[in-house]
Amino acid sequence: MDAFDSTEVTNYRMVTLKEMEQQFENRNESYFIRLLRHHDMIIRTRAVCILADISSESVVNEISMVLKTDAEPLVRHEAAFSLGQLAFASAIESLIFAVKSDPSFIVRHEAAIALGVIGSESARNALNEALNDGSEEVRKSAKIALANLDYISIVGKDIHKENKFIRLTGG
Repeated sequence: MDAFDSTEVTNYRMVTLKEMEQQFENRNESYFIRLLRHHDMIIRTRAVCILADISSESVVNEISMVLKTDAEPLVRHEAAFSLGQLAFASAIESLIFAVKSDPSFIVRHEAAIALGVIGSESARNALNEALNDGSEEVRKSAKIALANLDYISIVGKDIHKENKFIRLTGG
């Protein structure tokens, strides 16, 4: 795509986005999984978000791989956000890895928030460690996530998945 001028890139992207809209209507999970490796970061970012909307736990591994390997911090940020929105415990390991080691503070911040949204005690140690992160945003996000873990421990884990308040206030 580097050889294209900005008009050609935009036109190509618009064609792809229109195709994505059609595939979204068809809830074509495999199509969006393929787009996670697209050369255009805008397409990858949208594919991550769409997968979180049309799928379930079946895409956690694919989105986790994006979180671990995508070269673009904004794409990894959206992967962390999407894993939090999906709220499956199977995403916790990848999110903990991101909180501890991602080079971008925006990814570490979003991974901390996502851990709070998921609300599992298994994330508490990583979130406590994040209180010492070099980024103030990450430290504040860890505080918010820990507050949600504390709240869940009081109201009970049984209602966590069904309680929209807990999911919305986790970060």
